[in-house]
Amino acid sequence: MLDIKHKKTGAVLASLDVQTLAQADLRDMLLEDADLSGADLSGAMLNDANLVNANLSGASLSGATLAGSHLNGADLSGANLTGAKLGAQSKSAAAMLADCNLENCDLSRADLRKVELRNCNLKGASLSRADLRSADLSGADMSNCTAHNALFIKANLREANLSGADFSDSHLNDANMIKANLSGARLASRHPEGFTVINLANLEGANLSGAQMQNISAEDAILKHANLTNADLSRAVMGGAILRSANVAGANFEGVELATVGMEFANFSKALNAMIPSYKTNLR
Repeated sequence: MLDIKHKKTGAVLASLDVQTLAQADLRDMLLEDADLSGADLSGAMLNDANLVNANLSGASLSGATLAGSHLNGADLSGANLTGAKLGAQSKSAAAMLADCNLENCDLSRADLRKVELRNCNLKGASLSRADLRSADLSGADMSNCTAHNALFIKANLREANLSGADFSDSHLNDANMIKANLSGARLASRHPEGFTVINLANLEGANLSGAQMQNISAEDAILKHANLTNADLSRAVMGGAILRSANVAGANFEGVELATVGMEFANFSKALNAMIPSYKTNLR
């Protein structure tokens, strides 16, 4: 018999006739405020479970299924969620993790499609090869996280803190990054012929100061009023991108074709290596 207890009172929330929680069936269970810190929940079924405000810090949830579970306010710091399945094809069937602590959590290869991660702490987390298509990460703190080869297609990253994050070789097509902080972020590939994709992404008002964006594919991306000071955009593909009123002082545009880039009211006088077509007007 194994008891799951309340994290503060020690009251028994559930008694299970099992020796371990690994591979356990915990679907639909009411485990709000549970103490599962350091627990081995690898491969467990937690679909539609109530884990609001639960303590799962340092827990192993690798390969666990959590689609439909409620984890708002839970502490998952340092937890192992590699390959965990939290996402779904519809938002109503995906897990909810608003305001969670996921600092230094390993979410590599996790399914996070349409998962709600608003205002989460993801500092230092690993999201490499994770699927975050259409996930809601608005207001999240993802500073210094690692997200190699991840899918953020149509993800909501509005006003998220992505400073120092590594998005090498990831796809952020059509993502909402309005007013996001990407200062010092890596958006360049780790491979000579590779590239990160932000085609159609909305980065209006975003802070990209000092960002590494070499070889990036940014076709039709919106960068109006963005801060690109000292960013490295060398050899970027930017056809149809909009840089209207962007701050590009010290930004490196070596090898960038600017013929179809919207540059109105951007100050290119302090940009580096920008080959500006003679017909461009309204530049500052």
